[in-house]
Amino acid sequence: MTALPGAGVGVGVIGGGFMAQMHSRSALLAGARLAGVTASSPESSARAAQRLGFERGYGSLEELLADRTIDVVHVCTPNALHAEQASAVIASGRDVVCEKPLATTVAAATALTEQAAAANVTATVPFVYRFHPLVREARERVARGETGRLLTVAASYLQDWLLTSEDDNWRVDTDLGGASRAFADIGSHLVDLVEFVTNDRITRIAGRTRTFVTDRAHHEQVTNEDAAAIVVETASGAIGTLLVSQVAPGRKNRLHLEIAGSAQSLAFDQEHPETLWIGRRRGSELLPRDADQNSDAANRYSVAPGGHPQGYPEAFASFVADSYAAARGQEIDGLPTFADGLRAAVVTDAVLRAAQTDGWVDIPTPFRGERS
Repeated sequence: MTALPGAGVGVGVIGGGFMAQMHSRSALLAGARLAGVTASSPESSARAAQRLGFERGYGSLEELLADRTIDVVHVCTPNALHAEQASAVIASGRDVVCEKPLATTVAAATALTEQAAAANVTATVPFVYRFHPLVREARERVARGETGRLLTVAASYLQDWLLTSEDDNWRVDTDLGGASRAFADIGSHLVDLVEFVTNDRITRIAGRTRTFVTDRAHHEQVTNEDAAAIVVETASGAIGTLLVSQVAPGRKNRLHLEIAGSAQSLAFDQEHPETLWIGRRRGSELLPRDADQNSDAANRYSVAPGGHPQGYPEAFASFVADSYAAARGQEIDGLPTFADGLRAAVVTDAVLRAAQTDGWVDIPTPFRGERS
């Protein structure tokens, strides 16, 4: 029997909220040991350890890093804390998984990416939608040339959880969440998926951001955006649109990607991840997740037989398992690293500048630290 990717790996987690829960469950599925967790206080750490199944709750990050049985640390805290905490993990010699955004500024994301490279540690960012089997199927079909020349992209990521003034969260506080909210939080996933599937880079953007709800239950004068509408050009000459919103009634987590090539179109909907739409001028089809019909690239991430639905939790678990495999020296195709986190920071910064200047903003590609 093949050993699980995380067998024998001691895992530490910083944070005790929803994302810490997702990371912890995925670590267990990979066979890792939940060694220690630290949250906002010793009391919170103790509660998180009991709730999530960790061996111990630590009163501080320093105490957690002093535990030499911990091999990899997951950073699952508010955005403004990511850079400092991930840097401390790298400095301790550990491999690190850091929630996105990697940092709230390009300078901090660049420094982290360079620090991880110099330390030769495995450093990954959970762009987990890459790990849906049919996303890999779409990427494989583009790579094989089946879609032809890329012409247009129509992508959106819509949620409604911050729709009203009664809806509140630390992310609306720029001191904790950063200057960008909706785009940094979910638009980064959208850009990553567009570029991952098409193997094409967004090189130029223009657009608008809007803050529709400026006063919330516990935050007044909110300035980071509720929504963003972006027009893009790519390195190959394609054009497209990106719509991101956290105030779209009825949309819970609807990430939708449609690309049109000169031969075929492909469409993937994260809320319905078991099918991939393939559009042709004649004879379009809805391709299911099925081992007999999908590529090896897709089947690698099918953990259940066709007809047994799988979705976001399985995609997240596959990302964590691949991160642990990479930490053990395996070459993993399509693993999102700190360079991808840096890419997201650069694009997010360009979105804010485009909205502020009312003009087009160029995005250099490749840039320092990015894979070519």
